[in-house]
Amino acid sequence: MTFLAPVCEAERGRALAYVERARCDAAAIPDLPPGLPLRPVARVGIVGSGTMGGGIAMSFANVGIAVTIIDTDVAALNRGLARVRRNYDASVARGRLDAAGRDARLARIRGAVDVEALRDADLVIEAVFEDMALKRSIFARLDAVARPGAILATNTSGLDIDEIAAATARPADVVGAHFFSPAHVQKLLEVVRGPRTAPDVIATLMDLGRRLGKVSVLSRVYPGFIGNALFRQYVREAHFLVEEGALPHEVDDALVRFGYAMGVFAVHDMAGNDVGWQMRKAEMATRPRDRRWNDLILELCEMGRLGQKSGRGWYRYDDGDRRPRRDPDVERYIVERSAQLGIARRPIGADEIVERCLYGMINEGARLLEQGIALRASDIDAVLVTGYGFPSERGGPMYWADRIGLGRVCDAVRGLYARHGYWWTPVRLLERLAAGDGKFGDL
Repeated sequence: MTFLAPVCEAERGRALAYVERARCDAAAIPDLPPGLPLRPVARVGIVGSGTMGGGIAMSFANVGIAVTIIDTDVAALNRGLARVRRNYDASVARGRLDAAGRDARLARIRGAVDVEALRDADLVIEAVFEDMALKRSIFARLDAVARPGAILATNTSGLDIDEIAAATARPADVVGAHFFSPAHVQKLLEVVRGPRTAPDVIATLMDLGRRLGKVSVLSRVYPGFIGNALFRQYVREAHFLVEEGALPHEVDDALVRFGYAMGVFAVHDMAGNDVGWQMRKAEMATRPRDRRWNDLILELCEMGRLGQKSGRGWYRYDDGDRRPRRDPDVERYIVERSAQLGIARRPIGADEIVERCLYGMINEGARLLEQGIALRASDIDAVLVTGYGFPSERGGPMYWADRIGLGRVCDAVRGLYARHGYWWTPVRLLERLAAGDGKFGDL
């Protein structure tokens, strides 16, 4: 059986129907009392005027909610507001919005450089870069300024919500609201429930996501929450495969044949290989020594190969053309790097590429279910299809695993653990379900 066989129309229809049910089912939170009153959200504050903060502000302005964006730097604030205007102007130019609609939305967004401007906000969303000390300092200040009962949300993509909440005297009001960039376009919202987050805060954020036109999915606190926790496994194996013998275009081609719109390395180049570069470099000194790591992307950054914006990354890009083209220079470097690491390169087929990239996600998904991070397997699928490009005609990684059989997946994970060690440690839930011919969907 090959993973790359086209999906038949009947299976495609079943998978698409499942994805729609999964998105609807994600709204159901079993421990929230029926009819739980929601907190009012008529005025929103955003801390941070960067790309993410501006996109979040647009999401609210688009549905009639007034927004105040703050930044400590007037120049940065003005750049952020100008970016918002350019985004709306582009929508007008494409015919998706008329000038009156643009002006009405812009009128709902104002800027300020003092956190005092957020004193009357019903909801404040912090949208600064991923630095725990910075986020804690912001939340301590918000705690002193925000009105009683205001919801304090962080847009962190994976930091510990409880540690952020501990900087306040109101941890029940603190929640994760992980938007995806560009926030005014992307449809996924991960609502992250801290151990002390109040039930009505969760209910309000889930409903607010619906009002914004998002697919809201609840997660408990876990490194990377649901989406990034699985995406890490996918990316890591793609990089290991390149060290072991595949070239970037071979990995990407296999994933596109499976159904992804773009492969891992084309996505890296589009987003910028330097996203998180300094943070990853800083982590190298303290990361555990009992497992394998891959630093190729850091090395490409050191070489100035940042992706499309520099014209060179995992691929090369001709002037004015964003189509990735194979680059013999980077391919030669990859081969040389494998030799330096003592890795004997070998041919790697498309099925092995798909297996390695996807089975790691499935094993991690089992861990999230086992630990109660995700409520249900379909929530994981809703996140991966909606926010991470998993092909909807395959239904999501957990649905796909059920379709091909957990026994097959578990056997492969055990074999990969025997060959590659730590990252492939089989999750007990996967082993238990495989032993009983069970399915994630039955949990």
